[in-house]
Amino acid sequence: MFTAKEIEERLAENTARFFGLTPQEVSKTQLYQAVCMVVKDILTNRRIAFKKQVKKEEQKQVYYMSMEFLLGKSLKNHLNNMDMTDVFAKVVKKYGYEMEDLYEVEPDAGLGNGGLGRLAAAYMESLTSCGYVASGFSIRYDYGIFKQKIVDGWQIEMPDEWLKNGSVWLSPRPEDTFEVHLGGKVHQNWNNGKLTIEHTGFTTIKAVPYDMNISGYNDVAVNKIRLWSAEARNAFNMELFSQGEYVKAMEEKAMAESISKVLYPADNNFEGKSLRLKQQYFFVSASMQYIIARHLKNYPSLDNLPDKVAIHINDTHPALCIPELMRLLVDEHDYSWDDAWDMVTKITSYTNHTVMSEALEKWPVSLFKTLLPRIYQIIEEINRRYCDILWKHFINDNEKVGYNAILSYDQIKMANLCLAASHTVNGVSELHSEILKEDLFKDYYEIAPEKFTNVTNGITHRRWLKVANPRLTSLLTELIGDGFLSNSMELEKLLKYQGDKNVLNELAKIKLENKKDLADFIYKQNGVLVDPNSIFDVQVKRLHEYKRQLLNVLHIMYLYYSLKENPNMEMQPRVFIFSAKAASSYYMAKQIIRLIVMLGEVINNDKSINGKLKVVFLENYSVSLAERIMPASEVSEQISVAGKEASGTGNMKFMINGAVTIGTMDGANVEMCQAVGNDNIFIFGLLTEEVNRLYREGYYPTQYYNRSDNLKKVIAEMRNGIKGIDFSEIADYLLFKDPYLCLADFDSYKYTQQELAKTYQNKEKFQRMSLINIAKAGFFSSDRAVKEYADRIWNIRPIAPKK
Repeated sequence: MFTAKEIEERLAENTARFFGLTPQEVSKTQLYQAVCMVVKDILTNRRIAFKKQVKKEEQKQVYYMSMEFLLGKSLKNHLNNMDMTDVFAKVVKKYGYEMEDLYEVEPDAGLGNGGLGRLAAAYMESLTSCGYVASGFSIRYDYGIFKQKIVDGWQIEMPDEWLKNGSVWLSPRPEDTFEVHLGGKVHQNWNNGKLTIEHTGFTTIKAVPYDMNISGYNDVAVNKIRLWSAEARNAFNMELFSQGEYVKAMEEKAMAESISKVLYPADNNFEGKSLRLKQQYFFVSASMQYIIARHLKNYPSLDNLPDKVAIHINDTHPALCIPELMRLLVDEHDYSWDDAWDMVTKITSYTNHTVMSEALEKWPVSLFKTLLPRIYQIIEEINRRYCDILWKHFINDNEKVGYNAILSYDQIKMANLCLAASHTVNGVSELHSEILKEDLFKDYYEIAPEKFTNVTNGITHRRWLKVANPRLTSLLTELIGDGFLSNSMELEKLLKYQGDKNVLNELAKIKLENKKDLADFIYKQNGVLVDPNSIFDVQVKRLHEYKRQLLNVLHIMYLYYSLKENPNMEMQPRVFIFSAKAASSYYMAKQIIRLIVMLGEVINNDKSINGKLKVVFLENYSVSLAERIMPASEVSEQISVAGKEASGTGNMKFMINGAVTIGTMDGANVEMCQAVGNDNIFIFGLLTEEVNRLYREGYYPTQYYNRSDNLKKVIAEMRNGIKGIDFSEIADYLLFKDPYLCLADFDSYKYTQQELAKTYQNKEKFQRMSLINIAKAGFFSSDRAVKEYADRIWNIRPIAPKK
């Protein structure tokens, strides 16, 4: 542990070296950067010591491959993990600042979008906290996903310049630069019975690594995420420039750097699809090259690679690490195909994150073959051999073989590639894993049932309590001690207070203070006054039709028009809070955002309803925004159509902060319901089997519309226009498509909302429900999840003692 004096000395060194100033002279931004440098130096020194220990023990480690890591802000999290917040606060105060001032300077790291990226970040932190050796791999996106602005209700995508103040955490490692080859021609030659590969005419992209330290809740382990930045081999063509071809002289640089510009470029055009494929191959090729090079530094050959390396594929985006690893082993290290395949299938494992067939990536052969000719050849061979297995299981069944083949119908199916090559395939909730076995991957499960398992998702419980909700953390520590920070299952000790009115009152006071903080933030950001004594009903997550923000809107519109008809109607005042980003090319999602925003403008300015209803859309959803919202939330909306949400993790963050869930029996909601009991969660809607039956037998949304005056009124108002904007497209979508059954579940949702509002009137009962949710949230920690991965999938063990 460092003293305040030591911190002061290090700060002074940094401000002098980098800014030529004393700590008293620097600006707030400069002081933030100097503080980050001190923290980074401490972590780097710990990492050096940790790496020595790892090398000494020759531990197997996991390499976690993910297109995104949604890290949020790092400074506050690092200080909390290292238990150094107070000492830094004491030093910073001497220079006229509070730590909160510095926290506000830091941007959220622009490396992720939603639950997939947040889960990857959580797992890296928990792996570190639990003392496992792990490295994450992704891309150093210059502008991340995008910065969302709402203009006249419409989402506008702006560049997210996170590197401006976020790059302080990155350490360039140019000595580990690798070349990635795109395009060109591949020639196969046989010499003395040996196949040699000649790749010519390719474009070379340099992959330059930047490392980011990942701290954990212990004094020893520090892991890293390695982020690859794309650069041109020849950044500037002097000859063309001298000829006056100024733009062409920079063309190679621009084309190369486009690969690491943004996360998930719009792919509704050929160029976008091509760029996404380049991104995926770029980062997995560089990562596989690094893993092999690192292994050969420590061992004389690659023969023991499966004993020392586990490679985990987080959804299908990194699936190309399978054929790339084959390419490196066969083409560059002279392994036979069979030996290489044996190694790859012992090393790789795969987590599926979706049951949405359209989200299972498929690449057109024409694009793939042109861009990655050698990888295409390898996939052809993997497919040929795997089809031999398929034909033995599904004799004369062309349809099943075609469906399960890696390469068929002029498409390359990345999920099938992962299923064929991975030694273990897992879903992310009990329900999701059963759907994989019984439906989505049923044929693969029939061939190799031993491959399939479940690991329910988890969250970094320390971040969502200690960092996001210090008031609640203080009360928990007072009541049950701080052991829950190391062992989340100790939260169950809180159950003995469920009948203690004083504790329930304290919980209510904390929630009210958090609501006041959020109300202030809402007014500052949106200019909307909300009453902290209202129910704070929250749905914050990626905007997608299956997540059914639209069902929430239908209910809000029903409440609003009921109030318009009867302003004196008894109703607990309620604030509905939304935040979500829509993919840049996702038109319907953008329309739904626009509907929410316009509806809010109408409701929030309607004095006739006496402030009983407010609707707020907070723009630019992020980890740091979630850290403001979750502690103040009382109702958590987890209302996806049953069978479509793989797990969810936002539901767990709400739960651990004491929000009570209203939701369907979907994803991890099922396990949350099992944990807290039916009396402490509000469940509504069709079950998965009922949803599937409705799909099979034919779903006709007009049947539900015709028998509901409430739906008729709401949909008519969409056609009439809300704040002058015609939402007939959404009305038609609901009446003639409604693929996610909003109308079918509307009545059940409405009645359950009424039951929730009635329960809220009984303050003691609602606070008891809140307490039980907090107490039962321990299972949903990412610490538990990574231990399951380590024991059952990766076969790794920790080496560092926990705090």
